[in-house]
Amino acid sequence: MGVGDDLENQMTTKHHRGIGSRGGDQDLLGPSPRPVVPLVYSEFSDDELAPQWTSWLIPLFVVANVIVFIVTMFINNCPKNSESHDPKQKCVARFLGRLSFEHLRNNPLFGPSSLTLEKLGSLDWYRVVEKHQAWRLLTCIWLHAGVIHLATNMLSIVFIGTRLEQQFGFVKIGWIYVMSGMGGSILSSLFIRNGISVGASGALFGLLGSMLSELITNWTIYSNKIAAFLTLLVVIVINLAIGILPYVDNFAHVGGFLTGFLLGFVLLARPQIRWFAREHMPQGRRISKYKPYQYILWLLSLALLVLGFVVASVLLFKGEDGNDHCHWCRYLRCIPTSRWSCDSV
Repeated sequence: MGVGDDLENQMTTKHHRGIGSRGGDQDLLGPSPRPVVPLVYSEFSDDELAPQWTSWLIPLFVVANVIVFIVTMFINNCPKNSESHDPKQKCVARFLGRLSFEHLRNNPLFGPSSLTLEKLGSLDWYRVVEKHQAWRLLTCIWLHAGVIHLATNMLSIVFIGTRLEQQFGFVKIGWIYVMSGMGGSILSSLFIRNGISVGASGALFGLLGSMLSELITNWTIYSNKIAAFLTLLVVIVINLAIGILPYVDNFAHVGGFLTGFLLGFVLLARPQIRWFAREHMPQGRRISKYKPYQYILWLLSLALLVLGFVVASVLLFKGEDGNDHCHWCRYLRCIPTSRWSCDSV
């Protein structure tokens, strides 16, 4: 169940800013995400410990993202509003009319121009902080830089989100998705000032992080937990490692992952097994619904989550540059090698 995440493709705008496409990088470098080793409950039936919900929110998210992309392409109207003045750089798939794509030199992901994405709500530090357009922290997670970007993100949502929604319901998973997307946007804006970024990578990494914390907080009820934990850990490490490539918004990945990881402890804890058998216990014996370590993780995670959002938001809207407070953090986004430089990132 890997998240194919966000090879952020930078396209030059009239203001020399790049587009970061969050949520599709690994898509170009590796296979689509696949489910982690299924977890098996140790003593009780699936219906007792995990009543199945009907997954409708995740499909709705997919439909919403597709509709937003179609509207974006319609507004982009490449044949009429192409940002390129070179007659040789014609729109791609012109038979689509207004929905045709920008020239691949401007957008290699088969999508709209950077100017269109800016107009519709892409993440841009200057507009968020200086122009007080905080709504971009949310709108950017519904925009996508191209068909490739959109398709890989939607596959990730389906593979990861469907299983979670079936087991925990749409309310909890909806909160994790949206809050993780916001967490990724805040951390990205705090550290990146020279580009615009779009995509659902923060939300996707949040779902992935919540799967890890759900496994940890419900550790005692699973039988094949070691295999699932190792598989999930490898998937997370690989996806975060891909984020160090140039033009990948890894701060959105990290911010979304941390948000989802903490929310998993808060929202996805399951009652201990003895609580399900409380009616068979001797009369007068009280059984706590959750284990002590689950309560501790719940309180600690909630405190860290609130503190993290408050501190990051205050620093962001005060105009602070996160790189001034964490000099090594720039390597989370790009590590220079003999093959590429990180100067323009």
